[in-house]
Amino acid sequence: MSKKIAFIAFVVSLGGFLFGFDAGIISGVMSYASPEFNLDDIQSGWVVSSPSFAAMIAMLFSGRLSDKIGRKKILIIVAFLYAISALLSAIATSYEMLYIARMIGGLAFGAALVLAPMYIAEVSTAKNRGKLVAIQQLNIVLGFFAAFLSNYFFNKYNTPESTFLTDTNVWRWMLGVELIPALFYFIALFFVPRSPRWLFLKEKLEEAERVLQNIHGDLVAKCEMDAIVKNAEKEEQIKSRVNITDLIKPGLRFIFVVGLVIGILQQITGINAVYFYATSIFKQTGIGTDAAFSSGILLSSITVIFTLISMYLIDRAGRRPLLLVGTFGIAFSLLLCAYGFKQATYQLTSEKIEALSFSGSEKLQTIANKQYTFDVDFKNELKSILGNQIYAKNDGEILEAATTINANLVLIGILGFIACFAFSLGPVMWVLLSELYPLKYRGLAIGIIAFVNSLVSSIIQLIFPWELSNLGNAMSFFLFGIIALIGFFIMLKIVPETKGKSLEEIEKEFVNA
Repeated sequence: MSKKIAFIAFVVSLGGFLFGFDAGIISGVMSYASPEFNLDDIQSGWVVSSPSFAAMIAMLFSGRLSDKIGRKKILIIVAFLYAISALLSAIATSYEMLYIARMIGGLAFGAALVLAPMYIAEVSTAKNRGKLVAIQQLNIVLGFFAAFLSNYFFNKYNTPESTFLTDTNVWRWMLGVELIPALFYFIALFFVPRSPRWLFLKEKLEEAERVLQNIHGDLVAKCEMDAIVKNAEKEEQIKSRVNITDLIKPGLRFIFVVGLVIGILQQITGINAVYFYATSIFKQTGIGTDAAFSSGILLSSITVIFTLISMYLIDRAGRRPLLLVGTFGIAFSLLLCAYGFKQATYQLTSEKIEALSFSGSEKLQTIANKQYTFDVDFKNELKSILGNQIYAKNDGEILEAATTINANLVLIGILGFIACFAFSLGPVMWVLLSELYPLKYRGLAIGIIAFVNSLVSSIIQLIFPWELSNLGNAMSFFLFGIIALIGFFIMLKIVPETKGKSLEEIEKEFVNA
């Protein structure tokens, strides 16, 4: 693999890094932004989930638009939108402005998710295409890591003695720092070539050949050019014959159902709820605000490690074993979290109330020494005494003082969930989707499944704060765990193995169109 093609793949997939960064950073941001804007659970859910809803819109149109004006131009627009989103989010003066700013970022992510793998596949050779496309997923988890690291340091240096960072501006710096990688992404994209396949379709043959020669050398360029000619001609011949109803015809129904099951399961087990609300979840264990932020670094480190493990194992162990082992591990880990939260009790003694540092804490003496076994009852009591805004600003300190829980058990459960997801449903889904569908239907099928995947993700992110406030920690994780367990048995029945098979062999075995 040449350095040129590796650089191109890295730059193009930086949109994945920015998505991961945004998804990770918002967990820390909401700890400060929610009380400042006095957001209720639904409003918080809308702020967090808004990028996913916008991404669905972009997924429907970005591919077709890139056919008209080019992959590179759309990706440059994507990078610009990321930068605008970061800037507007950082200076937001209202809930509505913050919501709109994050919607703009969502448009960028949706387009990047579709276009980056497409572009990388069009400039790569068959020999290294899989590894290069996988860089997108690796960039996403590296973005998570960078975000949690950033959150930790911003929170650490936000002290009462600090005049630079305060509770009212720290979240703005958390969001604003995203502008740096966004601008780098924007500038770097000008140094990557246009897609040779797109150039060919626009009848710019000489430029297409020059791009291939510059990337791969003369010999490989000639072979790739011949392949582009053949494939482009074939695609043009079949494009008009494809429609949505084809996917549910008997010959394609099975693999379409497989794709939908995996696409839905990837999000309905609550992965983005855990990522996006990581800081809030860790606070629920009573470990304190500082520890909650530092735990996010551990979470993202586990994600990176197990994504790399997945990239190593996927062509050795196979897709099906990774999915089944990972999904069962997800179910077990989530149920472990549910059990840990179920055993928790909550009690504020007079001494602990006196030790609380925020103004108005003395009001809590009315519930001194009263023990709660259900977190919802305890938090509702706190909100009624303090008010939503004061509670939201100080929930970490209060829960740290009041909670008796096996925090290590919950932490193991969350980290186990993240690890199992990172080497199974996370990366393997996209590999299977690219393999199962014949060339004729691949773009349409993946687009629809990506849309459904993003829709489920949006709904989960939207309702998760409501779940925690009304169903409680234990029941929320129990429901996710049961869904994962059901998904395991469904996949045990239907998911095929594609390891070591050519695309033609896969099509012959699973497609009867």
